[in-house]
Amino acid sequence: MSRAGLAVTALLGALLLGPSARAASFALTPGEREDALRIGARSVTVETFDAEWRVANAAGESITVLTPFHRLVLAARHAAFRHEPLKPDAPDKLLREQQDRLLLWARLQGPREDFARFYAPRLLVSDREIEPAFIQNERSAARQEDGRYLARCVYGFPTRYLTGTSRVALVVRDADGRDVSRFTIDLSTMR
Repeated sequence: MSRAGLAVTALLGALLLGPSARAASFALTPGEREDALRIGARSVTVETFDAEWRVANAAGESITVLTPFHRLVLAARHAAFRHEPLKPDAPDKLLREQQDRLLLWARLQGPREDFARFYAPRLLVSDREIEPAFIQNERSAARQEDGRYLARCVYGFPTRYLTGTSRVALVVRDADGRDVSRFTIDLSTMR
């Protein structure tokens, strides 16, 4: 699909879904659950199905914001790829596992294999700094063609101080406390 086609599709989606659907929800309504499962099942033919949840920075690193809606979209997509129905209790189980937590999947670049081992993420919301509830830094990053290394890290943050329209920054620091990576996340653009 061309860029113009994608833009028209996004605009139509925004118009059809309305303004309330364009904000992250940390507790899904039954209708939002059904929408997520339907979108995920239909997404197997769309390469850029998860573009609204991806954020890149100037260094070429990226994060994927895993909202509860996105979590269900992914589960339905994987089930559709396997040509199997999603188990009836799977959505409830997935949402319970992620309850009160915003997950961020980070793809970070560095100069050596163990560069991300002691990284410390923080989420900045206005003047508040939120500590992670969960950190999983990759200890053995994969070597890329350009000689740099790519680490896939997972960070979980409590949602207590977040709203679906929060604009936050993920700041990742090294072991010496220096900021090494930064991402601006606008939750109002995500479901």
